[in-house]
Amino acid sequence: MIKTRGFLHLTYKLYHHLDKLGERKATCLCVYLGLLKYAWKKNNYTCHIRHATLEKDTQLSRPTIKRCLDTLEKMNVIKTIRGKSGKTYVINDKFLKEEKAMIVNNELSNVNKRAILEETTYQYNTIDKIISNNRGNLDNILDNLATLPADTLKMDKNNVYYCKLAIQRKEELARQKNLVDPRIIAKELKKISKETNVRYKEKRDYNIRNNIKPWQK
Repeated sequence: MIKTRGFLHLTYKLYHHLDKLGERKATCLCVYLGLLKYAWKKNNYTCHIRHATLEKDTQLSRPTIKRCLDTLEKMNVIKTIRGKSGKTYVINDKFLKEEKAMIVNNELSNVNKRAILEETTYQYNTIDKIISNNRGNLDNILDNLATLPADTLKMDKNNVYYCKLAIQRKEELARQKNLVDPRIIAKELKKISKETNVRYKEKRDYNIRNNIKPWQK
């Protein structure tokens, strides 16, 4: 009897790692799941599969499948090993990390000793939480990430794309703090222009002589 898995494992880490692909994200995910269907843990998540099989499973054209495989390899999601009889694909196990951890909490009582299995939710770090809570809104993600220390953003290896953009946003905000508000500049220029206008000076002097307030009218 052939053993089969009841599901294909797709982590948040991989899902958001592909955000930078835009519209191509969906097809790349489809091809990735097609590979994962044959890449079992007992085989170290490797599989030897033909494009024809992926075409049948994903319902995508072969050129699209080839482009997706190339993209996934460039993004370090998979590795391709060329052999005499074709290619072998290796899934990067970095993107297969468990989302939940199961721990056993042993409790002693006067009656007996029993083991209680408790499920603890996988704890995202601050960067993962920000991306997860604002997914679909790039501006919100970058604005929130930009509030974190630059060193924290530089050290993160799971969300390099977002962290790089956040550092740029952080630098941009720092530059803006040192800039004078354009409205203030425009107001001062208008004031200087007014002060140097001959007709304005004549009218102001006239108002002062005739005690008309305020003088600038």
